[in-house]
Amino acid sequence: MNLLQLLPVMVVGLAGSVHCIGMCGGIVGALSVGTAAPAPIRSVIPIAAAAVPTALPRVLSYNAGRIASYMVAGALAGGLAGGAQSLSALAGVQLLFYWMANLMLVALGLYLMNAWRGLALLEQGGRVLWQRAQPAIAPMMKTLMPAQRPHQAFALGALWGWLPCGMVYSVLLTAMLSGSAGDGAAVMLAFGLGTLPMLTALGLAGARLQRALQQRRVRIACGLLVLAFGVLGLARAAGGIAPDWMDTLCLTPHQ
Repeated sequence: MNLLQLLPVMVVGLAGSVHCIGMCGGIVGALSVGTAAPAPIRSVIPIAAAAVPTALPRVLSYNAGRIASYMVAGALAGGLAGGAQSLSALAGVQLLFYWMANLMLVALGLYLMNAWRGLALLEQGGRVLWQRAQPAIAPMMKTLMPAQRPHQAFALGALWGWLPCGMVYSVLLTAMLSGSAGDGAAVMLAFGLGTLPMLTALGLAGARLQRALQQRRVRIACGLLVLAFGVLGLARAAGGIAPDWMDTLCLTPHQ
């Protein structure tokens, strides 16, 4: 897998990261109540509020932990598919997941634009599993908060990376199509790096940037971009468009 094949994954992560604002805001606001700061910032990143130079190492550590969790999930997904290569009808299975991955992108694009909320049902199913795991996870999170040191922020991000998210599920299908644990981890690394600028800025600027990114025109623009990737991928799967330059624009990695 080359960098050009990972580029659209990064773009989807960048455009789709506006989704994290609405999804994580309420939960993180509740986590921030326990911080040591007298007036905690409601932020996508659950760290104690502080001046930017002081907060930056914790913000980056948090995101490093989050991306590390994505990479583990990608390695598991890619390794699972890679281990099944000896099974019959693999080509048919790959084509099925190819369609599913791009349909998920279409759903994500519509979701970002608030044009269709079907993806919320998938996230709701994931939240049921998350809630069942909370009795075991809650004590660990309590010991990490307030996340005033980089190693605490990293550990908290590593836990937070498993929060149910339809956007992550969409890209995990792509990681599964990569065919190996290493390529699956690379797909999720590219996706995580795509979300990094937005979530780092949100962790430092807090509510001010959060309000700006919640504007309808911003969500529509990002949604249209993600939707375009999905539509192009579906067109390629259907055989309607198949020039070489589509390998750069299609989200799904190729062997």
